[in-house]
Amino acid sequence: MDYKKLFDLTGKVCIVTGATGYLGNANAKCLKDFGATVVIADIRAEEERWENDGIFKGDMYVQCDISSTESIAAAFKKVADAYGKIDVLVNCANYGGGYGKESFVEFMPDAAFEKGIDGTINATFRCTREVIPYMKEHGGSIINYCSMYGLVSPDLRLYAGGSSRQPANYGAGKAAIDQFTRYCACDLAPYGIRVNAVTPGPFPNPRNQGGEFNEKLANKTMLGRIGQNYEMSGAVLLLASDASSYMTGTNIVVDGGWTAW
Repeated sequence: MDYKKLFDLTGKVCIVTGATGYLGNANAKCLKDFGATVVIADIRAEEERWENDGIFKGDMYVQCDISSTESIAAAFKKVADAYGKIDVLVNCANYGGGYGKESFVEFMPDAAFEKGIDGTINATFRCTREVIPYMKEHGGSIINYCSMYGLVSPDLRLYAGGSSRQPANYGAGKAAIDQFTRYCACDLAPYGIRVNAVTPGPFPNPRNQGGEFNEKLANKTMLGRIGQNYEMSGAVLLLASDASSYMTGTNIVVDGGWTAW
C-alpha cells in the first residue's frame, strides 16, 4: 500500500459551495493542492468573487444560490457537462436569519426563524439531493458542514457588549445537518456514496471579530486559542480522499477541545 496515494485527489472533481468564504476558500485550496479539480460554487457574481489578492480561484466557477433548487441543479449540471462527473461535494455554504434583537427567541418572528432553518438544513438537503444522480454510477463523497453550536449551546456571556451571536435557529439547523448526515449515509451506501460531516469550533473570520472577543473564545478551548481557517482543511481532505474509504455517517469535530469538557 502506497499510503501517500490515499490522499491523492488527482482526477477527482470537487464542488465546494460557499468557497469564496473564510473556511470554504481554504478547503478549496487544500483540495486543489492535493490534485483535485476544484469548482467554486457561490452566490456572488463572478466579477465580485475575489475582493482581495491571494484568494484562491479554483478551476471553475459556477454561480449557485443554495436557496434555489433550480440554481443548484443548473450549477451541478454545468459542472457535470464540463468534466463528465462529480466526485466530491462540500456543503459549506449557509445563510441565516434572526440577528440583533431578533436573535432572542422571544423576539424572533416566524420568517426569521424559517430563513435560518432554510439556510442550514434545507440548503444542505437541496444540494445533497441534486448531486446524487451524478454520483450514483461511480460513488462519491458528500461532506456537510455542521457547527459546535449544533452540539452545545453558545455561552451567551461571551456576546455581551454588542458582539453578534448566532441565533437559536442556526444551532437547530446545524444539529439537524448532523442527523441528516447519518440518514443519508445509510440511504446512499448502496451506491458507494459516503456522507460525512465536519464540525468547526471557534473559527471567527478576521474581518468580523477580533481583540477581546477572540480572547474570550480562545479561553473556552482546551488548546487556548481560536482556529485558523486552514485547520479545517485536514478533516475535509480526509473525507474527500480514499484515506476515509471506510468512513461514512460520521462527524469530525475540529474545535480545539471546546465541546469535550
